[in-house]
Amino acid sequence: MKKILVANRGEIALRVMRTIRKMGIQSVAVYSEADRQSPHVLFADEAVCLGPAPSAQSYLDGDKIIAFCKELGVDGIHPGYGFLSENADFAQKVEDAGINFIGPSPQAMRVMGSKLAAKECVSHYNIPMVPGIDKAVLDINEAHDVANRIGYPVLIKASAGGGGKGMRIVEKAEDMKEQMERAISEAVAAFGDGSVFIEKYVTSPRHVEIQVVADKHGNVIHGFERECSIQRRHQKVVEETPCAIMTPELRQRMGDAAVMVAKACNYSSTGTVEFLMDDKHNFYFLEMNTRLQVEHAVSEMITGLDLVEEQIKIARGEKLSFSQEDLVLNGHAIELRVCAEDPLNNFLPSVGTLTRYEKPVGEGIRVDDGYEEGMTIPIYYDPMIAKLVVHGKTRTEAIQMMLQAIKNYKIEGVATTLSFGTFVFEHEAFFSGNFDTHFVQKYYSPEKIKAKQEKNAYLAALVALKYWQEQQEMLRPVENKSTSWKRRLAH
Repeated sequence: MKKILVANRGEIALRVMRTIRKMGIQSVAVYSEADRQSPHVLFADEAVCLGPAPSAQSYLDGDKIIAFCKELGVDGIHPGYGFLSENADFAQKVEDAGINFIGPSPQAMRVMGSKLAAKECVSHYNIPMVPGIDKAVLDINEAHDVANRIGYPVLIKASAGGGGKGMRIVEKAEDMKEQMERAISEAVAAFGDGSVFIEKYVTSPRHVEIQVVADKHGNVIHGFERECSIQRRHQKVVEETPCAIMTPELRQRMGDAAVMVAKACNYSSTGTVEFLMDDKHNFYFLEMNTRLQVEHAVSEMITGLDLVEEQIKIARGEKLSFSQEDLVLNGHAIELRVCAEDPLNNFLPSVGTLTRYEKPVGEGIRVDDGYEEGMTIPIYYDPMIAKLVVHGKTRTEAIQMMLQAIKNYKIEGVATTLSFGTFVFEHEAFFSGNFDTHFVQKYYSPEKIKAKQEKNAYLAALVALKYWQEQQEMLRPVENKSTSWKRRLAH
């Protein structure tokens, strides 16, 4: 491949292009009218405008992207994450056009893109599954039968779902009808598919995922785990590796299971196998994400791999240049998604202009971003500004590095999740590793951040007052009663 088009925007487009340039390959950026001056556009060797700001008229227009590829002599398309990254039909069109899709095969994407199909695919292997039913449930009587068999509480989930959409927890039988209707309605609105299934709701769950890398020659390895339990609205905010409660034996079992999932669908490229873990450290297959993850950076920092480079090499048909035994855990890495959201107002998006934007720098600090000072956060796309990542020798060191990095990250003009990050990393539950996906519900409230801010403001005022008093003391004239210089000056 001599020229790759990155079918994405912002920080992930820029991150992918840096690797493309490192590999001596030319890059092509695509952009909407709202992103005309974005850093990823200016960084690329070539750039083309897809159309107006709304995604449906720009970044989701797969046919237009493929047409530009043909016009510009593009060899490969890297989809990043989001937008068209898990669209099997788009991947198929790319292949049919004679262009390399830098990701898994369309067939693997179709299988793993449906939670029901994914469950069916891996059911033939010895992979733990959450108790439930592995087919669509549309009849309320059948839903009651399933729930009574596996026991309440249960979880209704959209087969084509993601991001918490089409998902409802049912605590008791009398709530089943209403919650099922809501889940189906939401699934249809979000995905155009109202298929839902039911499984046992795992109380106090942790969300732990395994990075996998697979070539087209049957070689599959795992790049260890990522802990992703700190979430709001079922969406991740903080990720780290390794998991604080992981043992070598558990890591091997989860890694082996993830490798089997990848082999079950004949997977090639990088991908992520997600598991739920209960409070007894039993783990269950959840789903597979057939793309690069937002949190891939923490895996890169502890393995030394460049996962984008591996994706491109695999798409070129190369064999993996390393084995499972070559990978070792090196230190601890933590990522905070810095989003233009207001943690004091239910994490609602905060649109505005970045009147001040200064990134933290230093050894072990990585910032993947797509913005500069003076730019405006558009309303049309995901509000993530950057991924702030730190890498330390130990988990304690990484936490302290993260807290300092947050202090040094100066963003003004929009509300961000930086203050929420400070709340998380200072909390005893996170520091001890004793937390689950209910961290926000259990411990967080806007009032706690407001109280902390008020306390900090009070302390800052005391410090300022003390400094002022000390300066006044230093500047005060010293009167020596044994001299008469004042009198002489007066005369």
